[in-house]
Amino acid sequence: MAGLPHNAAMTHSPDDALIALIDRVAQRDEAALKALYDLVSSKLYGLSLRVVGKHEWAEDVLQETFLQIWRAAGDYRASLSPPMAWLGLIVRSRSLDCLRRRSAERAHLTDEIDDAMADTMEGQSPNPMDVSLASQQAWALHQCLGKLENRQREVVSLAYLRDLSHSELAEQLKLPLGTVKTWIRRGLEQLRTCMARFA
Repeated sequence: MAGLPHNAAMTHSPDDALIALIDRVAQRDEAALKALYDLVSSKLYGLSLRVVGKHEWAEDVLQETFLQIWRAAGDYRASLSPPMAWLGLIVRSRSLDCLRRRSAERAHLTDEIDDAMADTMEGQSPNPMDVSLASQQAWALHQCLGKLENRQREVVSLAYLRDLSHSELAEQLKLPLGTVKTWIRRGLEQLRTCMARFA
């Protein structure tokens, strides 16, 4: 750097520094990865946050992004794109993956609950929109939810009414993911059994 004219150092240094770090990361230089992280993580975090909209998700995305940078640094070609554009592309792609994963998880969970309700709410009525039947079912559901243990009821209700995924529930209720999954599974089984008695 010292040999460069002052303005050359000014115009090229940010990209040159990043390119040099990415090259070192490609050589499996962990110190270079840390230096790169220190330089760009806040900007990449901001980019991710704009896409995913939640701080904890953006933090997860940032971790995944740097894992991918570690793996893919050897593929980077400075001649094809500036370093920040390449890094931005990775974080955007990871962010979109994160959103897809969350919505798939959420859809799956809502489907599970809908199935449990559908199994137990198929009345003999020719018109499923029959108001008295709907209110009977709502009453039955209320009765059956009331039979669940407090925390289990909370988990099932939140999953259904607030449309939260397993991992979001675990986060919100400060519970291990496995516990949440078990409670939901057992809760749905109990609801199915209980609702069947009202059918």
